[in-house]
Amino acid sequence: MTDKPPETVEPPALCPNCQKPLPLCICEGLTPLANKIGVLILQHPQEQDVDLGTARLTALHLKNAVLKVGLSWPNLAKALGRDADPKKWAVLYLGSANAATEAPGQDVVLVDKKGKALPDQQSQLRGVEGIIVLDGTWSQAKAMWWRNAWLLKCRRIILGPKRPSRYGKLRKEPRKDGLSTIEAVGLLLGRLENKPELESGLGAGFERLLAKYRALRAA
Repeated sequence: MTDKPPETVEPPALCPNCQKPLPLCICEGLTPLANKIGVLILQHPQEQDVDLGTARLTALHLKNAVLKVGLSWPNLAKALGRDADPKKWAVLYLGSANAATEAPGQDVVLVDKKGKALPDQQSQLRGVEGIIVLDGTWSQAKAMWWRNAWLLKCRRIILGPKRPSRYGKLRKEPRKDGLSTIEAVGLLLGRLENKPELESGLGAGFERLLAKYRALRAA
């Protein structure tokens, strides 16, 4: 009597739009939000969190957003696919600066190269035309930071979220103020454009994903 070969389990089919397993797809009914400030998401090619990653989901939620997967680009224009002045774009800074200490009461703060809050924040923030977010693990994001020297020409922005990430215990963030890409972009756009509906809209999409994920795990 021979042993039966182990049964192979086929991975679930992926949605061609959001690239998530079909049970986690939230594309149905998704209407992109109109955002004036551009969004550029640079995703590390080894970021493999297909189930809970939010980079592509963030881009799908916005009309003015670009997602690029790779390690390095010659300049902002090449990464974005159009001309852009890096001095008018702000990159979500990976340094240790914290908005809570640099500008108490503000959850979005522009800082200088030493991580210190710039003067006249409101005027400075109004000059931002686009934001750049590095998507990946902490070490992957740092690798992309050092491989793209042109990021040093951009402004630097930091966050001081008033609530922890919605991930909760589903995915551990490296820092207490760490947020998912979709949460970080929502917070940035909501404050920079003074449109809370942008933050709430992105947050609602993320909640839908998490609800499906929890339901799938429970089943």
